[in-house]
Amino acid sequence: MKIGIIGAMQMEVDALKEQMEDASTEVVSGVTYVSGTVEGRDVVAAVCGIGKVFAAICAEAMILTYKVDCIVNIGVAGTLCPELGVMDVAVADKVVQHDMNTSALGDPIGLISGLDMVFIPSDGQMQKLLCSCLSDKGIRHKVGTIVTGDLFVNDRKQREKLYERFGGIAAEMEGGSIGHVCYVNHVPFAVLRAISDSEGGAMDYETFAEKAALQAIDIVVEFIRRSDTLMF
Repeated sequence: MKIGIIGAMQMEVDALKEQMEDASTEVVSGVTYVSGTVEGRDVVAAVCGIGKVFAAICAEAMILTYKVDCIVNIGVAGTLCPELGVMDVAVADKVVQHDMNTSALGDPIGLISGLDMVFIPSDGQMQKLLCSCLSDKGIRHKVGTIVTGDLFVNDRKQREKLYERFGGIAAEMEGGSIGHVCYVNHVPFAVLRAISDSEGGAMDYETFAEKAALQAIDIVVEFIRRSDTLMF
């Protein structure tokens, strides 16, 4: 099995690259992909860049070029719910793109035209394995809807709206589009986000983003180690 790992920023993937053996690098569609083995498993990792379009380009090229069997999107996010604070972890059971809006045509906000879906479910096996890794490491986490859009959410009213409208537990800028690409390509996916910012918004992000990203990497390495339990 080959596992794809996508992060939005360099710091989210550098630590994983350092643990790779027999690593090789290739640039596809402007994205640098690093292939190798981690814990004896075939892995390809990439930094997609920030935002939905970069994330979608990266996921599509990874699927078509490297024939990955599943994709884990890792990184950081802002909390939308009281249960998650800085350095806690959100795991998606589904993703939604909050800035998809054809409500003027009578559609629900978030509807993806062509799929006729608002919420895209993540893979249940991958979700459970991530949660098992988190529990064993004693990291507080919550499973729920991760909300994606091309917006850094740092306003209380914005957070409240996303929580009320979608039941979102965390907001970020890539997971929903990666889930979209994986869904149409029939590739199982999971999204894991370490919380880097809360009420403090951008100030919290600057302080905690690197620590949160390294925590996400630690979790995903354990996920890779246990990935032989996945049945695809």
